[in-house]
Amino acid sequence: MNLEGKIALVTGASRGIGRAIATELAAKGAQVIVNYNGSEAAAAETVNAIRAAGGKAEAWQCNVADYEACGQLISGVLETHKRIDILVNNAGINRDNLLMKMTEEEFDAVIDTNLKGTFHTMRFVSRQMLKQRSGRIINLASVVGLTGNAGQTNYAASKAGVIGMTKTAARELAGRGITVNAIAPGFIETDMTDRLSGKIKEQMSAQIPLGHFGKPEQVAKAAAFLASDDAAYITGQVLNVDGGMVM
Repeated sequence: MNLEGKIALVTGASRGIGRAIATELAAKGAQVIVNYNGSEAAAAETVNAIRAAGGKAEAWQCNVADYEACGQLISGVLETHKRIDILVNNAGINRDNLLMKMTEEEFDAVIDTNLKGTFHTMRFVSRQMLKQRSGRIINLASVVGLTGNAGQTNYAASKAGVIGMTKTAARELAGRGITVNAIAPGFIETDMTDRLSGKIKEQMSAQIPLGHFGKPEQVAKAAAFLASDDAAYITGQVLNVDGGMVM
C-alpha cells in the first residue's frame, strides 16, 4: 500500500479518527493536507507528529460546511501541489437529542457539516480528479447510518446520506478511474466515547460480537487500503469497521 508521491486531503484531521487516518496515509508515503476548522493547536500537533515520524504534512483551515470556503481550500491545495490524489471526508459533528426535542438548529448543524460538507469537497475535488483520470475518495459514514440510533435522528440521517452520495458518486466517476467508497465505523475509542461512563461502555460493548471498542488506527488502516492501488477494483462500497456490530 505504497502512497509515495500522492497528495491526500483529510478533513477534520486534527484529532480522533481523522488524525489517525492522516498519520497512516503519511506513514505510507502520502503528503497530507491536515484540514481543521476550530483547533489550530490540535492540527499543529497532528502535523508535528507526522513530521517527527519522517512524514510530510501541513495544516489548512476550512469549515467544510461553508461551500465557498471549500472551493477556496481545494483551489489553494491545487495551486500549491498541482493535484489531489486522495480525499478523505472525515469532518463531522453531533448534536444528539430525542426527535421530539430536537431543534432545527441541531438538525441543520449536523446536516451542514456531515452531509453537505462531504458534498462540498467531493464537488470541488471531482473536477480535478476527472482531469487526472485518477483519484480515491473515502467518506466516513457510520454504523448509525445503517441501523439508526435513538437520539441521533440528525446524525443518522447525515450518515445515511453520505452512503447514498458515495454510491452515486462512484457510479458517476468510475469511467475516469476514480473510486468512491465509504467506511462505517462502529464504536471507536475517541474523545467522544472517553466521556461515557463505564456502565454505558459495558452496555455498548455488549452489542459488539468482538466484545470491545475499536481503535482509530484500525479505521485508518481501512482508509489506507481503500486509498491504495490494492483497492483499484473496489468502488461504491461501504466497509464496516465495527467488530461485527451491524452483522
